[in-house]
Amino acid sequence: MKIEKDICMKPFSNMKIGGIAKELIYIENEEELYKVFEMVDKYYLLGNGTNTLINDTKLDISFISLKKLNKIEKKEDKYIYVESGVDLTEFTEFMKKNNLGGLENITGIPGSIGGLINMNAGAYGTTIFDKVEKVRLFRKDLGIVEISKEELGLRYRSTLIKDNRWIVIGAYFRLDEGFDEEKSNDKIEKRKNNHPLEYPNLGSTFKNPENDFAARLISEASLKGYRIGDIEVSEKHPNFLVNKGNAKFCDVMKLIEHVKKVIKNKYDIELELELIIIGDDGKCFNY
Repeated sequence: MKIEKDICMKPFSNMKIGGIAKELIYIENEEELYKVFEMVDKYYLLGNGTNTLINDTKLDISFISLKKLNKIEKKEDKYIYVESGVDLTEFTEFMKKNNLGGLENITGIPGSIGGLINMNAGAYGTTIFDKVEKVRLFRKDLGIVEISKEELGLRYRSTLIKDNRWIVIGAYFRLDEGFDEEKSNDKIEKRKNNHPLEYPNLGSTFKNPENDFAARLISEASLKGYRIGDIEVSEKHPNFLVNKGNAKFCDVMKLIEHVKKVIKNKYDIELELELIIIGDDGKCFNY
């Protein structure tokens, strides 16, 4: 276990916003989780920071990283066990090398396996749980357990893991024979062409309403390019907010509220957050 005190969290969020945290704890093996939760009170499990907006004041919170849990192993019964800290890009390379598929549609989603499982990430009609059979978790009430996906309350961009703040240690995948490289490369190109990857961002800000798209609503409400300080509604993909310089946490919050208000007034639709917001007291919104 490695602990860094009074650490600036700005580099750990894809939006490049963040204050000074009490500590950042790197877990080096799963057994250390028992000790950590004897030590910490307020905590947040940090993945790759690709959907996490962190307050830029002093943060009375312990951040926990599982990035050092990064093994991919072949198991019995053709399971592939992937630890929480593995990046999806790394896992995609493993699938390509071993000619295993079924998740090509989610190629290019930024994030760790633990984070993607936590939120039931997906794209182009595929979710990560399409190929997950069970998940290895740490629960403060039970310790380390393995739970089948049928017991995890899967729904659009959420799970019981997220609801209860359980810790994803790893997941057992059952993949298809054959990797569709053309499909995988197509999704990478679509992300490059359609997403504002040239600026710091947190991916989709809002969940898609039923039978509609948040990006369409925001675009038709003439909010593309709307800006507060250095945070802007992306011209390329209006469900992305982009940091055009030195954006502040408070300006991001103001822009989120403005977009929600405009969409509510114009369409009578209440947009729900997809990203996670961490307050200065450690409380999480959309968690």
